[in-house]
Formats: sequence, structure tokens, C-alpha cells
Amino acid sequence: MQYDEHKLVEYFADAPAGVGFSDLDLNKIPHHISCIMDGNGRWATSRGLARTEGHKAGIVSLREIITACVRLGVDVLSAYAFSTENWNRPQHEVNVLMHLFAKTFIDELPLLKRENVRVVFLGDISALPKKTRDVFERGLAECADHTGMTLALAVNYGARAEITRAVRQIALDAAAGKIDLAAIDDDMVASHLYTAGLPDPELVIRTSGELRLSNYLLWQVAYSEFYVTDTYWPDFDRWGLVDAILAYQGRDRRFGGLSKTEEA
Repeated sequence: MQYDEHKLVEYFADAPAGVGFSDLDLNKIPHHISCIMDGNGRWATSRGLARTEGHKAGIVSLREIITACVRLGVDVLSAYAFSTENWNRPQHEVNVLMHLFAKTFIDELPLLKRENVRVVFLGDISALPKKTRDVFERGLAECADHTGMTLALAVNYGARAEITRAVRQIALDAAAGKIDLAAIDDDMVASHLYTAGLPDPELVIRTSGELRLSNYLLWQVAYSEFYVTDTYWPDFDRWGLVDAILAYQGRDRRFGGLSKTEEA
């Protein structure tokens, strides 16, 4: 995606000491950046606040990262907002999250419209409370004709469930004679995932220092580069994003082959 150089320079002006924004290669920005937004609850607890306050603070960070990615010309930003396992959290916390999802989508529509951001959901949103689902569907409709960056929000998402769903759909099509078993390949499986039509993430960022995938995009991250920071999500900002991209740009992506040094 093209970026507006004036807006880019303005948004990333006054970089803090130690942040090498000028070292970024703007021709090598990842097309798809994915964020596992972790640490909201611990951020709040460490400040003597209710866990739900951490989720509210996390929304502010997501807003900043959305804007930063638009400025950098990122094609797709995906974010892990609510997993299928998160239903096991205290009911009050789940209720607050569902309310926050609906309220945030309404509040952020002006930003999404102003920045021409297209929104898609990864996961089974049909299982969400009706009020939340209705807001999501309205927001999707209002952003449907946008042609800028795609924001893919994983809500009620679990990678194992996603893959199982894809296998089931392919099996049903095969049983009905709609597809030949010999035609089943990686591309066909990918076309039945929630991320169909989106490029795989090139960079996956996980906040809060946890070293696990948490059932997120297991198929899609086969060759992604991972960046883990101890920073809790509510404290993750545009400068943390710059650090992550710089780390990505410093790596040699081999995709199972040899490095450039080994080839030489």
C-alpha cells in the first residue's frame, strides 16, 4: 500500500532517544503485521486497577498502531482481540469486553473512515451477543467500500477450530462431488480459512514477554518472523512498532532454504 510521505514524517516526528526511525527501510515494510495483544490485565493489576481498565487502555494502543501502520503503508494489520478460550474468563470481564468491542467499533468508525481502513473479522462472530454482533455487522457495512489498509480483528477466534472448520467444509464439498480429492492442496485449505484472500503475516508481534502462539493463526504463521517484547500491550506504541520492524528488517528470511551467506 502506498504511504503519504508528509503524513508519515509528521506522525513519526520527534522519535525518542534510542529509536532508530531514520534507519527504517520504507521499501521493506512488512505487507502484513499481526499483533498478539497481550498483557492488558497484568498492566492494570500492576497499577492497582481492575483488569477491565487494562482492556480500555489497550484500545488506545490499538488506535495508535492502526494509525502508525496506515502511515507506514502496511497492507494488512491483524490483531488477536478475543480467543475461543477467553470465554473461560470471569463472566464480568467477558461482559465488559463484549461491551467494549461494540463501543469501540462505534467510537473508532470516524478514524476508520478517515483513514480508508477496510475491516474484516477472523473468527465466529455469530456466537457473540446480539448487540455486539449487530454493531460489528453495521461497521462492516460502513467500511465495505474502503480501499486502504485492511484491519483484520480476530474475535472469538481459535486456530485449531479454524482449521477444523476448513477441513470439514472441504470434506463436505468432496463428498458432494464438488471437488476432486486430488485437487486438495495448501492453496485450497488456505482458501477455506478466515484469512482467505489475505497474505500471511510476515511479522508477528507479541507483547508482555510470553513465548507462545496461544492458538493464533497456526496455519498462517508458518514462515512469519516473530518479535516478542516484555512491554504490556497498553504501553506498546508507534515507537515499539518501529523497533519491531527494524528487528524484522535485520533478519534473513530463508523459507527453508539457505541464507545468502550460505549460498555464497
